[in-house]
Amino acid sequence: MSGVLAGKRILVTGVVTEASIAFHVARLAQEEGAEVVLTGFGRLSLIERIAARLPKPVPVIELDVTDQAHLDTLADRIRESVDGADEHYGLDGVVHSIAYGPQGAFSFLDGDWADVSTAVQVSAYSLKSLTTACLPLLERRGGSVVGLTFDATVAWPHYDWMGVAKAALESTSRYLARDLGGRGIRCNLVAAGPLRSMAAKSIPGFGELAEVWQHRAPIGWDLVDPDPAARGVVALLSDFFPRTTGEIVHVDGGVHMMGA
Repeated sequence: MSGVLAGKRILVTGVVTEASIAFHVARLAQEEGAEVVLTGFGRLSLIERIAARLPKPVPVIELDVTDQAHLDTLADRIRESVDGADEHYGLDGVVHSIAYGPQGAFSFLDGDWADVSTAVQVSAYSLKSLTTACLPLLERRGGSVVGLTFDATVAWPHYDWMGVAKAALESTSRYLARDLGGRGIRCNLVAAGPLRSMAAKSIPGFGELAEVWQHRAPIGWDLVDPDPAARGVVALLSDFFPRTTGEIVHVDGGVHMMGA
């Protein structure tokens, strides 16, 4: 089979609907030759219905990244979900597309620690916990961990503590890249522009935030097209970036580099 991911095994988290970047990552990964396993949180039956729209059937494994029991058993459950997998089964890539902030996290001055800590745990610390849970599988083949962020170098309107959580995610990625490079594991992020997804509906003032892209993206930006971001993720999963780690690749139409 040809394709930039031919023969690779990829775990993809975060598929919620067909509009999810993660769904398009899974689709492109399959089209590029990869064997894909999905994780889901909450209504697994719904995620299984969405997964059925992928080009090829995939197993769906339950994963709550705040549940240590789920993390402790993840590697074994991945092996068990794949037909023909044995104790030598390994992964070549992991996609982290997980973020959540309670409504209180979207008010910077009023947000309390309970809301902020939840946002940081789910959106940032989970990159570390997911990666270490998958280490028994990643270490066998080396590989690539790719997460999704929203440019945390500036303060965005309405994003508030979720922006802080994304800054923590970006720092977490760098430390993982440092500590896992010696094991042949790369860790990078794609900073995607805003998309009208399920997650976007939970962000107060998303329309105002997204409006920035309509007049500041020099190459343009489509709020309903997850494909460019998904392609960035797939590229980083491939062997075309063998010595790139700790990096943040912006797939945002160029907004990140524009001045006033």
